Amino acid sequence: MSAADQLKRGLIALGLVLERDTQQRLLDYIALIDKWNRVHNLTAIREPEKMVSHHLLDSLAVAPHLHARRLLDVGSGAGLPGIPLALANPDMQVTLLDSNHKKVAFLNQAVMELKIKNAEVCGERVESWKSQEGFDVVISRAFSDMSEFVHMTRHLLAPGGMFAAMKGMHPYEEIDKLPPDCIVQQVLPLAIPGLDGARHLVLIGQPVA
Repeated sequence: MSAADQLKRGLIALGLVLERDTQQRLLDYIALIDKWNRVHNLTAIREPEKMVSHHLLDSLAVAPHLHARRLLDVGSGAGLPGIPLALANPDMQVTLLDSNHKKVAFLNQAVMELKIKNAEVCGERVESWKSQEGFDVVISRAFSDMSEFVHMTRHLLAPGGMFAAMKGMHPYEEIDKLPPDCIVQQVLPLAIPGLDGARHLVLIGQPVA
């Protein structure tokens, strides 16, 4: 099955409707990852077909559960999940944050080449970076354990905002270690087409001061 057909079927399974142009830009994105991977080793996954399930569909599976005007992708790496979410949600402003210069260079190239007008790249360390305006959702895919994630990004969350942690197995122990003022609102099991193994999205809020 071609990557295009795999993406199309995966979107149907996830209940997502994306325009043909958006689907092509998603495929162009994994082609760009594949190109850079040959020199810069951005991700461990090498096969473009596998990138559809493990990168695109894995990222897009959280889209129905996120309601944000402004989203921050912390430790964005190759742009996951931020770039797929930005392409799927043109009305959402996405900031891709990473401190690795090689990955920041790739993110800048991807945003420019794919003409993603609602995404910006920030090459800073999250704990020291400040934003003039808070984010409705702060998300991480493989950044750290949840207590560290919350601790390092708390200053970037807007009042009433939500932390979103993408995890594999249900993270019972990590949830137990969260600060007492953090409220786990939902732990959503996700079924990713073409991806074996458990996936969960943990949505965490905190009381508004």
